[in-house]
Amino acid sequence: MITVAKAMVRCLEAEGISTVFGYPGAAICPFYDALFHSSIRHVLVRQEQMAGHEASGYARMTGKPAVCVVTSGPGALNLISAIASAYADSIPMVCITGQVPRWQLGTDAFQEADITGAVEPFSKYSYIVKDPQQIPRIFKEAFYLAGSGRPGPVIIDVPMDVQSEKIHFEYPEEVHLRSYNPTIEGHPGQIKRLMTALKSAKRPLIFAGGGIFNAKAREELQQFVHQSKIPVIHTMMGIGALQTDDLYNLGMAGSHGCKTANYALNHADLLLLIGARAADRAIRNPEQLKEGKKVIHIDIDPAEIGKNLAVDIPVVGDAKHVLCAMLERLNFTGPEEWVNELRAIKEEPHKMEPSYEGCINPKAFVRKLSQAAQTDAVICADVGQNQIWSANNYRVKDGRFFTSGGMGTMGYAIPAAIGAKFAAPNRQVFAICGDGSFQMQMMELGTIAQNQVPVKIVVMTNNTLGMVRELQERGYAGNEIGVDLTGSPNNAALAQAYGIPSKQICTDDEVDAAIAELLSSDGPYLLECRVSAKETTL
Repeated sequence: MITVAKAMVRCLEAEGISTVFGYPGAAICPFYDALFHSSIRHVLVRQEQMAGHEASGYARMTGKPAVCVVTSGPGALNLISAIASAYADSIPMVCITGQVPRWQLGTDAFQEADITGAVEPFSKYSYIVKDPQQIPRIFKEAFYLAGSGRPGPVIIDVPMDVQSEKIHFEYPEEVHLRSYNPTIEGHPGQIKRLMTALKSAKRPLIFAGGGIFNAKAREELQQFVHQSKIPVIHTMMGIGALQTDDLYNLGMAGSHGCKTANYALNHADLLLLIGARAADRAIRNPEQLKEGKKVIHIDIDPAEIGKNLAVDIPVVGDAKHVLCAMLERLNFTGPEEWVNELRAIKEEPHKMEPSYEGCINPKAFVRKLSQAAQTDAVICADVGQNQIWSANNYRVKDGRFFTSGGMGTMGYAIPAAIGAKFAAPNRQVFAICGDGSFQMQMMELGTIAQNQVPVKIVVMTNNTLGMVRELQERGYAGNEIGVDLTGSPNNAALAQAYGIPSKQICTDDEVDAAIAELLSSDGPYLLECRVSAKETTL
């Protein structure tokens, strides 16, 4: 017999977990004591929310559930934003939280919080373990639920006294959940209808979302697009589904998207959504958009089909499997006139606004960074103006673009980059953030320094909450309130205080040399770029 705490570690080992991100406390100490005797690496974050974001970055790189561990009460509650972010973006995570002993539940005991109740609206499933014997089954189910179907976060809340009890340990080989059976293969009849509709369309358009990555369907999407010659637009979560400079990639659509993509979206007569939720940032007015076009939606989550946009042909299934079935039936190509019309718009000269005096042009900087980076580099963009500058100007080749898309959580980029780098140590990993969002995650410089994680950080500093200021300028008569960041630290000096090399630049003439120094550095590096507060996302 072994303790539940040791059994929890055995479960992680059985699932192939080699790294966990966490922050200990009294209610999770039995588990941590068992972890001490394991080969699993523990990465100590500096605030619990960061554990969730680091697990998110790790999961997005591996395509498998990643693990974060925190204690009860405030520890678990600090994790909530990361859980909600993972849920919105369909990221597979298993979140382990400590809890007060069973006999104290419901007594408002010290550091007691109902974490399973709190996360119910934005978690895929949650468990509170009251029967110690159920631990192996619960862990097996949790990893299966997190990584199958539409991925998402699953929470396992384990009371402290449960962790110390002893059980006979046997890890299940299979999962038996009668009420949970995700549809993987698309219905043949619906796929046949889909292909017939595509063939007859005059202006067909594919709208790719983050589900392409969850299904590991980038190769199948590229193959289908190149053989069918049907153009593609994408959501922010779908950046990189096709290479940015692919001949058929028209760019990101939506409120912060590009002209070509939005033109195509509005003028298509058939819209094929693949792994995209048709959320408000991508499609602002679904009813108006639906007029004059047929809509087909492929998604593994049937609840998403038709939720935001009325659908003519629903196809429930895994994007990879459905695309393979579509390729088998493909015997036509899209109208050449439609493609040429869109390419003409895409090839119109791109106007780059001049830089403000004493500042760099952030859009031009991001383009230069993408030109200098390795082809498989990973960029983690935060939320705010920096996110839009990165999304619209970083040219993804064979790499990945990570951001908090559905929840828009500030403080995401650096921890996500740390997680990604642990998962893919041989790839370049960048974090781009604003000076506002940087101050929500700057404590993770400690995690970087302790573990010598060689992530490259770019901070766009304009001494303001730029996106909010831009909104106030446009929609509130320029009444700026609560956006002045006066009193912020010297970020480059702060990095140096952690022993991380850094540099500040203020003019475009310094950009090339600064990027070269950033990329040539062996370990972590922080580059602070002075940006004008007058810069906009347009």
